[in-house]
Formats: sequence, C-alpha cells, structure tokens
Amino acid sequence: MAQTATEAQDASGPNAASERRNVWRGHGVALPLLLFSMAFIATAVWLATLAPAEARALVTGLLAVLAVIGIFALFGFAVGFFQLARGVSRPTRLARAIVDGSPAGHAVADSHGDVIWCNGAWRELIGAEGDQPASLERASRHAPEISEALYRLAQTARLGRSAHDELRFPAAASGGANREAGASGQASWRRVEARLLGAGRKAPLLWTVTDVTADRDRQERMFQELQHAIDFLDQAPAGFLSIEGDGDIGYMNATLAGWLGIDLASAGAGGTRLDDIVARGAAAQLLAAPAAGDGANGTETLDLDLRRRDGHILPVRVMHRAPVSEDGQRLPSRTLVLNRSSGRPSVGAASDGQRQAEVRFARFFNNTPVAIATIGGDGAILQCNASFSRLFPADVVAGGVNGIVAEKDAPQLEAALRAAARQEEVAPFDAQIAGDGGRSARFYVSSVDDAEGEGEAAIIYALDTTEQRALEAQFAQAQKMNAIGQLAGGVAHDFNNVLQAIIGFSDLLLAKHRPTDPSFQDIMQIKGNANRAAALVRHLLAFSRRQTLRPQVMQVGDVLADVSLLLKRLLGERVDLDVHHGRDIWPVKADINQFEQVIMNLSVNARDAMPDGGKVSIRTSNVTAAEARGYDDSMPAADYVMIEVSDTGVGMPPDVLVQIFEPFFTTKEVGKGTGLGLSTVYGIVKQTDGFILCDSEPGKGTTFRIFLPRHMAEEPPAKAGGTAAARQPAADLTGRGVILLVEDEEAVRAFASRALSTRGYTVLEAASGREAIALLEERGEPVDLVVSDVVMPEMDGPSLLRELRARDIQARIVFVSGYAEDAFRKNLPEGEAFVFLPKPFSLKQLIEAVKVQME
Repeated sequence: MAQTATEAQDASGPNAASERRNVWRGHGVALPLLLFSMAFIATAVWLATLAPAEARALVTGLLAVLAVIGIFALFGFAVGFFQLARGVSRPTRLARAIVDGSPAGHAVADSHGDVIWCNGAWRELIGAEGDQPASLERASRHAPEISEALYRLAQTARLGRSAHDELRFPAAASGGANREAGASGQASWRRVEARLLGAGRKAPLLWTVTDVTADRDRQERMFQELQHAIDFLDQAPAGFLSIEGDGDIGYMNATLAGWLGIDLASAGAGGTRLDDIVARGAAAQLLAAPAAGDGANGTETLDLDLRRRDGHILPVRVMHRAPVSEDGQRLPSRTLVLNRSSGRPSVGAASDGQRQAEVRFARFFNNTPVAIATIGGDGAILQCNASFSRLFPADVVAGGVNGIVAEKDAPQLEAALRAAARQEEVAPFDAQIAGDGGRSARFYVSSVDDAEGEGEAAIIYALDTTEQRALEAQFAQAQKMNAIGQLAGGVAHDFNNVLQAIIGFSDLLLAKHRPTDPSFQDIMQIKGNANRAAALVRHLLAFSRRQTLRPQVMQVGDVLADVSLLLKRLLGERVDLDVHHGRDIWPVKADINQFEQVIMNLSVNARDAMPDGGKVSIRTSNVTAAEARGYDDSMPAADYVMIEVSDTGVGMPPDVLVQIFEPFFTTKEVGKGTGLGLSTVYGIVKQTDGFILCDSEPGKGTTFRIFLPRHMAEEPPAKAGGTAAARQPAADLTGRGVILLVEDEEAVRAFASRALSTRGYTVLEAASGREAIALLEERGEPVDLVVSDVVMPEMDGPSLLRELRARDIQARIVFVSGYAEDAFRKNLPEGEAFVFLPKPFSLKQLIEAVKVQME
C-alpha cells in the first residue's frame, strides 16, 4: 500500500512535477541538448552541399549511428544511469521505499536552498501545503532564531564539517504528528542535521530531522528531580560538603554555608578550600582520613572546629567518608557535619553537659601543637589529632605507626612501643620523620593503663624539632667558624711577629751588603719567603675579619668590567665567561682590591671545578628587603646588591658544602691548593657587612651569591688616622727626636730600635704599656713620638694612649698591629689623630711612617 502510494507520487506528485521543472532549468540536460541541436543543423547544412549520391549514403550511415545511440539511451534511462535533475540522481523505487519508511525526515535541497525531494516523514515533521514540498523556509517562518540556526548549519555543512543542532520549534511551526501539541500551544524539539552530497559548494545538501521532544521532556523531568533533591539537601538540619583530593570543596549545602556565614554561590566548584573553613590546620586531618574500605567501613568520625567568616569558632562533629575508584584513586568525599555549638540538639542521648565536655576535650585535643595519636596492639593508628596529621605524611599514616619515621629510626620506635606495652617507662628520643623533607621530631611514648574494649596499646606524643635542629646546626656552625676565626686570628698575630722579625733583620742585613756580595741573594731569598708567608697570614686575617680594609663607595658593574679582562686570562680558552650587568645597580661601600680578590678566587675555583671546560657566569642584580628573606632567613631585611658567580662544573655533595669556608679545607690534590681561597672570600664579605650563600648539587654546578649592603649615606669625612702609605714620604729618612717604642715582642722591638737608632733618633724601649708609663714618669721629660703595638698584655695600645692624654702628654703616635685598623679604632678617644702601620712592615715603611709624623 505504501509502495503504491509512493509510485503514484512518483508519477504525478509534487516531487515528480518538481523534477520535470528542474530538467530544463538545470545545466545537466539543457546544455547538451543545445549542443546536439547545433551539431545536427551544421551536419544538415554540410550534407546539402554534397552530391545527391554521396549525401544519401552519409544520411543512411548517420541514421544508423543515431539508432544505436537511441537504443543505448533507452537502456540508460531505464536503469537510471543518466541524471534528469540538477546534479541529483533519480532514486529507485526500493531506495524511496526505505527512506519513506524511516521515522526521521529526509530532504534534498539544491545550492539555492530549494527542496527538490523529501520523504513522507519530512512532510509529517515539517509540514506541507498543497502539492509543494515541505520547505525549510516554512518551518522557520514563525521563528527567526530557527532561520538563523538553519543558515548556520547549511554554511557549516558546505565547508565539509559536521553540522547538527537541537532546535526548539514553536507550536505554529509544528506539523503532522505534532499538530495536537501545536493545537495545545506546546513547542516541540527537533534534531536537525545537514550533510553535503558530493563535492564542491554547489553540491546539494541532505537534511535530516528527528523528533527529540520526548527525550528533552525526560531530561527536563530528571533535572527538576535533581533540583528537588538539592533543595531537600540544602534544607536539611545537618551540614554536608564534598572535599576533593587537593583540598578544594566541590559542594557545600546551604545549611553549612549558613552556619559559616559564607556565600553559597562561591562555596563550591573550587571557590572555597578546606583551609578556609577549618581552624588551625585541621585540613590535614580530614585529608589524611582513611579511604572507604580501609577499616571501619571507611567512615571517620572526628570532632573539629570550623572557622566562620567572622572569625568565630564553630565546634562540629564530622562523619567523613572518602570512596575510592576501581583503580585505587581517592574520590571526592561525602562528609556530614553536625553542629555541636551551645543551643543545638545533642547527638544521641548524651546530656548537654556531657556534650559540652566532649566539645571542650575535642577542641583541646585537636588544637594542641603537640602531635598525639593512640596506637593499637598491631601498630595501627587508631586516632590522631590535627597536629599529628599535619606533621606526618598522609600516605605513611595509613600504613601504621612503623612508617612515620625513617627506616634507620624504626627499631628505636618499635622498642619504645614494646616497652610501653609492658607498662614500662620510656625515655623520650629524637627520630627523623619519614619522607624526603629532612624533618625530625622528639617522641614521647606512654603506656595505656586500661585498654580493655578500646584496643589501645600506647599513646605517642611528638614535637616537631626540625626548626630547632636547624637552628642548633646553624649555631654550632657559627660557633665553629667563630672559634676557627679566633684561632686563625691568634695564629696570624703571633706569626706576624715572627715574620716581622725575619723581614726586619733581613732589611738590616741587606743595608750592610751590596748586591755583588754572595750573601746578598741568600738574604733576599729569606725576605722573599717571609713575604710569601705574610701573604698566607693575610688570608687568615681575612677569614677572621681582622685584616685592614680601605672601603670606598663603588659601582659593582664598573669593577667587574675592569676585572673581566684579567678573568678571561685566568680562566683559559676552554672556559667561557659571561658577565651580565643588571640595570640601575645600587652603589656599595667596599674595598675595591679585596672585592676583586673575591671575584678572582670564586672564578678560579669555578675553573678548577670544570676540568673539561664549561661556562662561568657573573650576574649582578638589586635585591630588595622583601626579597632578601627569600634567600636566607638569617639575613636582615635590607636592600642588597647581589653578585652571583655560577659554573657548570661537577658540583659539591652536602657533606663538602658545609666545610667549604673553613681554612685549609680543600678537595684538590696535595700541592694544588692551600684551602684559603674560600675562607678569604668569606672573611672579606663578612667584614664588609655582607653575606655569602652557596648552592651546589653534584653534576649540576655551583652558584655563589654575595649580598653587599646598599650604600645610602654620603661619603663620611676623612678620618683622623691613616696608614703611612697614604702620606707622601720624605726624601731624607734621617731625623732627630726622642721616640718611645712600646712592643711586647722582643725580636720586633730590637729590630725597630736598631732601625730608628741608625737613622739618628733617640729610642726609649718598653715591653708593655705600664712599663712605658713608668718610664715616662721616671724620665720626667716629654717625648716627641710614641710607636706602640696595639695588642699587648696588661695594657694595650689604645689604653696607653688614653693614659698618656690623661697625663697631658701630647706626643704624636704610630700604632703597629697585625690586625685591622677598624678592630681597635672604636677603643680610641674620639677625634684622636694617629698613623697606622700594619704588620709585617719593612724597614723603609717604618722609617717613612716615623719621618712623616716627626715632621
């Protein structure tokens, strides 16, 4: 019956009429027919020009050819080989029967959008008037938004992409099966798809329409039911939330949001984190709770304090459950929250007083800074507070008490638990916490008197001692470095006196020998080696921060630019040097020569750490007070200029890194280093009120960062004192006058006395400050100059100066010392003028200093 109707429609229906109209409108038939007609007329004209016999034979042959062509054409039309419509093959009866039986509507539209063929379902869903095909324009004439959507789908399909959408058709646009819905004023939903038939933008489109009204109604009902369920949960008398694995709150009901005083719109979907609503870090306790299936059905009951938006505390009881997926991943939790504040209904049959006692105990238990946990007989952690969950990693807590400490300390913890189970007293002990953080804690283990019914075997109390141990290590390191510095300074002082005598007497001998004398070269060798030893002493003094510095305001970039040429020669051809200057670097105040020494020492060490070549980078930058604490907490909050020296060398392990600044410590082979390079750098930086930090990792190179304080004040006025080298020496080094020489080292005093006496001065000798005072009182006559050592027993040089001024002795003074001038300047009377001569000095330097002061 359906087939008969289809055939009738093919014979006289709107589709057949449309096809007949389109045959002559399209290029598929009209153009070939025109060409054939022109060729036929041209052939007739040509035949008319021929002789009758020839024309008759050609006409006969032409008719035979046309007959053959006609026979093939008949067969072609019969099997549907030739196209009669614009680019669209006439479908067979079987294909039409299949398409007409489809519940979905199908239609073919040309490049102009006109429907040239459609099935019955299309006409039923879209609707048709008279013998015209159901067009898309008719479906969208009452809804401009549908017309825009159809145009968008058509354009997308012609680009070769998938084009489909679900559109809401108003009641007036519904047809066929939806006429009842249209009559009742209800809209319908259609899924519309468009697909290009063939290639090129001129190819026709296949439109498919499906009625999805029932599916959309079902989805709407499900959404309404879900909304009702959410409304019921929001109005529940208990709070509810869902916690993601990273601490984000995925959902919170309105009851809990109201308790906390937060906006429900921002409470879920990552807008609020667990840390925002729990007090004193209890988030770790919830995140560390066992997942579903890990004992007790995976549900954990905890008493916690939540934090309201106004800062007040809300005591609650939490029933927390975190399910896991099939692959073992932790899923968002299901957490029920019961309000336990005053005036709220009690949970169970407990009295209000009992409930308040439980709340107070829970608050005490969770808010104490001491980590507390109860341990079962099998080593399982039965209950713990927030501090315990915060101190120990969640993954090791789930594995039992044996996993909370490092493997090396596990036997000590096990022994303590066994002793507690025997009701024995357990002494506290320190252990390293499991993990890579290098943290430590002090453990106190106590026994449980009555564990019946509870399964508790022991209680563990733990205090985090990570920061304390770090401070202890820093303090011990500082004490060690200070002790080494004092030792180095003391050795340098005594060694300076020895070297002073050697260099002084060598100068006296050289004054009596000519260069042609065979002994002259031997004496020069003695003096030269003594000067080399004096250079080592200066390194020790630099480490102990007692060397003489001449600080001045300088620009770090200018100094690095000057020293970079020398560095390239020192580093060699296999090491690249990269110097990068920051913008607008602040000025600093430091000794330029010593700063250059620091850069050269670090660069040479970097070169030695790259035996196969590499790269040394020197960079400068400004570091604000806020940024300084990010490098090291021990640095005072101030502005610094950072000089960074890094290499791509072999790096250093941690055990070597803690010793690099110690004098005479070196990782180089014997004879290839003194071990004083980095100790000298350390001393110079510290004496300049700076800081030096080192980061190194084996195989990844080393980076030294030097922080020098930013210079803010103007250059201070010139000091009253100064070294003899800062004055212009006199050409004539002889003189007359009385000089009081105060020196506790007999060899140095003997050398200085002979040196001054041979230049025409009268020298009075004293071995200490008190002896010098007694000598002056006994003599009763003033002296012209006092040459005094700084460090002496009984009375040092600054004390001697104060005693002389107290006795109204105004003699000028020259201080000599192996220590820095700044080490004793603060002990002098304010505004006192003096000349400083650092040990070891030569004969010429001593005579020049005395001559300048005497004049």
